[in-house]
Amino acid sequence: MQLIDGKALAQKVEKYVETEVEKLKQEKNIVPGLAVILVGDDPASHAYVKMKAKACEKVGFYSITHHMPETISQDEIIGTIEMMNTNPRIDGILVQLPLPKQIDTAKILEVIDPKKDVDGFHACNVGRLVTGLDSFVACTPLGVMKMFEEYKIDLKGKDVCVVGASNIVGKPMASLLLNANATVTITHIFTKDLKAHTSKADIIVVGTGVPGLIKEDMVKEGAIVIDIGINRIADGSLVGDVDFEHVAPKCSFITPVPGGVGPMTIAMLLSNTLKSAQQRS
Repeated sequence: MQLIDGKALAQKVEKYVETEVEKLKQEKNIVPGLAVILVGDDPASHAYVKMKAKACEKVGFYSITHHMPETISQDEIIGTIEMMNTNPRIDGILVQLPLPKQIDTAKILEVIDPKKDVDGFHACNVGRLVTGLDSFVACTPLGVMKMFEEYKIDLKGKDVCVVGASNIVGKPMASLLLNANATVTITHIFTKDLKAHTSKADIIVVGTGVPGLIKEDMVKEGAIVIDIGINRIADGSLVGDVDFEHVAPKCSFITPVPGGVGPMTIAMLLSNTLKSAQQRS
């Protein structure tokens, strides 16, 4: 069993981004810029945005966070996004989800200029991904693909079971895997017999937010397990969607939680923002 070290790989990606940023500054006088919209006072969202700001600073990006009150109107958020769409210093626009109930998330995401949609959630980028065209791809699935590449895991012809069908993780993950010529099964909350699908899979990618959902008897010997879930349980510790202790011994590769997919999400956000700045240049 080999652990996939997301932390080490994320540092490698960040180092590459830092080098490219220096090059952009010297050759084109361009500093990549990332703008984040944060609505309300959700502690998890605040912690995540803080981590993003710190990562931006580390690689030499210009970054700004628009912190808005929980009671903000949809039109005010749209106005801020439109302003950033035309701001030449901003290469990436990110709206921290979830948004308050009074806001139509789909409408907000549609306002972002697809060329600055570094989270890869705009319908234009999603469509380009599905059709195999170059696009901005959601950061977490993109990070998983980077892991496969780093650990030389060949996806061609592999049976992959994606557990969870969210727009942010499951669906883009399935599209990326299909584009890499894997055979993909997507399971979700209404799937009748989850074990029947996972136990046949060469690779399981799970992101549901259900602690310990994937048990030892649901995984075949030698499988590769990618755990995207991150859950804080009663004792305060962080765990994934996989019963790591019992599943890990059966795997050829597995990601730990924390230290697996998590660090890759921010690394890919930096990578996408750099890509946008390079296209601007």
